Amino acid sequence: ISLFEECGMLDRALEEMQKKEGKIVDKLSFKEQMASVLFKLGRFDESESIYRSLLFMNPDNYKYFIAVQKCLGLYSDNGQYSADDVERLSALYNSLKDKYAWSSAVKRIPLDFLEGEKFQEAADNYVRPLLTKGVPSLFSDLSPLYEHPGKANLLEQLFLKIEDSIRTSGCFPGCPQKEPPSTLLWTLFLISQHYDRRGQYDIALNKIDEAISHTPTVIDLYSVKGKILQHAGNFTAAAALADEARSMDLADRYLNSECVMQMLQADQVGLAEKTAVLFTKDGDQHNNLHDMQCMWYELASGESYYHQGDLGRALKNFLAVEKHYADMTEDQFDFHSYCLRKMTLRAYVSMLKFQDRLHAHEYFHKAAAGAIRCYMKLHDSPTKSSTEENDEMSKLPPAQRKKLRQKQKKAEARAKREAEEKQEDETALSNSSKSGKKQHARPVDLDPHGEKLIQIENPLAEATKYLKLLQNNSSDSLETHILSFELSMRKQKVLLAFQAVKQLIKLDEDNPDSHRCLIKFFHKINSLPGPVTDSEKLIWNVLEAERPDMRQLHGKSLVEVNRSFLEKHNASLMHRAAGAEMMYLLEPDKKMEAIKLIEDSTNITSSGHSVLGPVNEWQIQDCIDVHKLLETVFGDQDVANRWKARCAEYFPYSMYFEGIKSAISAYAVDHSLESSPENGIASNPRLKSKEGEQGSLNGTLHIVDDLSSLSIR
Repeated sequence: ISLFEECGMLDRALEEMQKKEGKIVDKLSFKEQMASVLFKLGRFDESESIYRSLLFMNPDNYKYFIAVQKCLGLYSDNGQYSADDVERLSALYNSLKDKYAWSSAVKRIPLDFLEGEKFQEAADNYVRPLLTKGVPSLFSDLSPLYEHPGKANLLEQLFLKIEDSIRTSGCFPGCPQKEPPSTLLWTLFLISQHYDRRGQYDIALNKIDEAISHTPTVIDLYSVKGKILQHAGNFTAAAALADEARSMDLADRYLNSECVMQMLQADQVGLAEKTAVLFTKDGDQHNNLHDMQCMWYELASGESYYHQGDLGRALKNFLAVEKHYADMTEDQFDFHSYCLRKMTLRAYVSMLKFQDRLHAHEYFHKAAAGAIRCYMKLHDSPTKSSTEENDEMSKLPPAQRKKLRQKQKKAEARAKREAEEKQEDETALSNSSKSGKKQHARPVDLDPHGEKLIQIENPLAEATKYLKLLQNNSSDSLETHILSFELSMRKQKVLLAFQAVKQLIKLDEDNPDSHRCLIKFFHKINSLPGPVTDSEKLIWNVLEAERPDMRQLHGKSLVEVNRSFLEKHNASLMHRAAGAEMMYLLEPDKKMEAIKLIEDSTNITSSGHSVLGPVNEWQIQDCIDVHKLLETVFGDQDVANRWKARCAEYFPYSMYFEGIKSAISAYAVDHSLESSPENGIASNPRLKSKEGEQGSLNGTLHIVDDLSSLSIR
């Protein structure tokens, strides 16, 4: 029946369902498929009736509510509704609310289409019982509403009104019933996440600090405070708070995983591995995580190593994820005979469909993109042989040569010490395992640091293998075609680079990276000498034939194209940065004018101010990218320093910009890390442990002794 429906044979599918209804045991799936087939046949009234019966069975299933809307012609893919549609939808959900008063979905869905006072009233009715119960996921539930213009301000007004009423009277606005003390706690918790989402980190931290003072034993408060500091740019303090939350419940795997992720974002890889291994078997750390196919850990670890310039270990982690997907492809063969024997044919078809889109999964995309970036970086900065290194060292002055050799010796000694300590830890944990447990020999990793992976002759050829997989499975991703462009330009494959540019323009012509690739490509083509060989002439003919079809280039020079782009996106920082970079590329004599374009950018949203102050539009990662652009492409350190000082005011907690409030948090974290030798300090030369302290493997890696030092005073 499912195959009939997929093939478009809807009448045949409906006929078979009616014939075999008595033999079909899975009544829920039968009803769902019957409703789906009737809807596709245009029999909306019958389909609606079945979906309403399904709602009676499960009134919290969002899919059933959306299906009823579709049957009534009241569904919009883009979330935009006319005034008449909103009125009809309101009537629909009011009737459903009377019937399913206990349903959460029937109260939440109207928030997506209501506006103004009606939205605020519905949101008020929705959040009150959840604040009383203390539901930590409330903000995650409301988060999509922040994409709707104006709703963030309405929610802020509502939250502050609730907070003020609870503080003054102990009740919700207009309600005589007293609320428990925990309601204020969860209200502060919600408000702190709201201001974090809006980039107002000072207010967010004040609210979460007050919540912690109210009830210091609630673990979620420390997790959220860590995320606020992470968004504010202080990854080290965020990792410390995540570890504080983890230490409050050592049996919680989720808290452990969150802590590990925060540590990896702070580039504390050794500490993260020691934390992650607390929930693995036998103490065989990295191999066990690999056997468990813990891909989020490998991806985050690979990104951290990449940021630190350790391409070998980064590649090793990215390629490990790729290996997992190859294993999944091989493992599918075990299910063919099993599914046929057990007659689980719907699950079998679903598994085949999953295999078709396996390499389109987000994790595979991240791993392949990371590997491609590593290979391109290897091509740009190839590893030097020992002979070349010795030759370069011999050219240095004696004092510098001596200093460099001392650094190399220290690095070698540190690496050796890390390896020995890791081996001792694994041996100790292995010996402490149950004596009756059978020990399985694991294959020895002959390249633990990925040194062999970077000793390749043609990195671009390796990158091309993974690029083809992305092009075949993630063709709708901008990153795929940006990587294709960068790789093709390095390989001097003109037509492949042009193909990538066309795909970027097709997907999102207004994206800053699409604009960069367009200008870079034609600037490169214009700077090349005329074609000589037959193949070059053929390539030039193709470009000349295709160029008029590109709307952006119609009768315009590249300078005019770039000027039009800047005029169209004058209010966006990243668009101005892209336009300034291309201006400097096309007209090197206008360097200062290009820099002025960036420095004249303003950091205020068009929507104005929130209740408690201005809302900053700029994201911290965008500002970091602009700073690196000024340092590298423009090569002006004075301008880069001015930009850094400006961003330090917008992001005072950022360690990258050295904001005035970043040092307090960093000191507190460093001080707390000194208290335990089991915190990965041996792998982090920036931190030193106290002598004579004994560590344990009870899960307590480190605890922030004085959380008030992370607070805002």
